[in-house]
Amino acid sequence: MNLHALRIFHKTAQLGSVTRAAEQLRMSQPAVTAQIRNLERELDLVLLTPQGRGIALTETGRSLADHAHRLFAFEQEIERQMDDFRLGRQGKLRIAATYLPANFLLPQLIVKFKQMYPQVEIHLMTLNNSNALDKLKNFDADIAIIGGEDEENPELSRQNWIKDECWFIAPSDHPFAGKEVSFRSLMAEPFIMREEGSYMRKKLLALCQLHSVASPRTAIQWTGSQETIRSVMAGYGITFVSSLEVREEIRRGKIARVLVPDIQAKNPISIYFRREGNLSIPASNLKVFLNGKNMLANF
Repeated sequence: MNLHALRIFHKTAQLGSVTRAAEQLRMSQPAVTAQIRNLERELDLVLLTPQGRGIALTETGRSLADHAHRLFAFEQEIERQMDDFRLGRQGKLRIAATYLPANFLLPQLIVKFKQMYPQVEIHLMTLNNSNALDKLKNFDADIAIIGGEDEENPELSRQNWIKDECWFIAPSDHPFAGKEVSFRSLMAEPFIMREEGSYMRKKLLALCQLHSVASPRTAIQWTGSQETIRSVMAGYGITFVSSLEVREEIRRGKIARVLVPDIQAKNPISIYFRREGNLSIPASNLKVFLNGKNMLANF
């Protein structure tokens, strides 16, 4: 069936007039009539009959017009869906994130992003640094949000997103709570330490080396930041953490910050994506969205 002719017939049936159909289609009236006559010959059916100065649909014409209406409505729906995919309004978005951004930054951002793109299906995986980057390299994630990592990777591109402050915290009744203390004095206190290889541990030991101060005594070691923070909340030791993780507890007076004027340290949070191959449209939209948000301003 000649779909061009069917479209002309459909418009004519909708408007009930060859003249108005020709105007909307920007065709001459004879050209519209010729196309409909060709369609009738192709189908070997009569679709239109004269009626006064206008036209009327035959029973067959009404049936074909109904089918044509559904066909071209479906065509519009296909075009809309393809536009949605092209513009990133539909599809899947797989995010691999480490604990800090996954728990303290992304939840409220993902909700806002979802409100902008309600048809995008979003999967967020909370992993350690190595596993999150492996997911991205192996095409099991579209984008990765990594805290405590600022090293370049030959297979991935990295973009700085946020640099959070690193703070020393102590129990709220500790003698150093809320006070300025020298770095050397603080390092003489018992510490709740993160596991070997963690970013915060490496950062703390690098600061000790930089300032020629002995590393602190490890009183307790945990494999996880929340465990170290809860140990301090329970009333023991000092620890070194990303400020995003403890701001609320400090506000509530459950723990206290120890101010060390000569120490400034940052915890980088970066956006990673694969060097080879383009970002999916939803992932590209998320990257643009995240770059427009300074979440630290909300704390």
